[in-house]
Amino acid sequence: MFKEERKSLQFDWSHLGDIERGRPNLGPQTTVAVYRLMQFTLHDAIIAHTDVATANRIFHDAGQSAGKAFYEHLLHETNDFDRFVAELQEALRKLSIGILRVEASDSLTHRFVLTVAEDLDCSGLPMSEELVCTFDEGFIAALFSAHFGKQFTARETDCWCAGDRVCRFEVVLAER
Repeated sequence: MFKEERKSLQFDWSHLGDIERGRPNLGPQTTVAVYRLMQFTLHDAIIAHTDVATANRIFHDAGQSAGKAFYEHLLHETNDFDRFVAELQEALRKLSIGILRVEASDSLTHRFVLTVAEDLDCSGLPMSEELVCTFDEGFIAALFSAHFGKQFTARETDCWCAGDRVCRFEVVLAER
């Protein structure tokens, strides 16, 4: 599926395959431990071959690619921010990705503060004094960019691993 060299992301939703056909007995679900096993060993391998900053950029870019595809395939295009958030909350809950809440929302300045509880990436991990949700930053930025049709950035400001019980993200319009 990915044999050729490339300089840009080329993920397509079809790369997920026909899960129903391919897993008739096990179905579409797995455990959080299996997800984290893949995520953290991949992150570790990238760091071993490059460095932490490069690994984090790669995870951020992958999150953006995933967020764009998620928006295109699982959410309905709408100009209504409340509907967008409601659909996103339901999709994240239904897929057991996390529980999304909007703490602050300012459509005029394009500044939003979100929390995600029980997230896949770090809820329940030991304290580490670092923010680990770089994939989520890219994912959330892409969702907001797709909804508004403008470039957004998302930055994690609080994390389970740093002592919080939710991950908090500040989402803002990207500077040009």
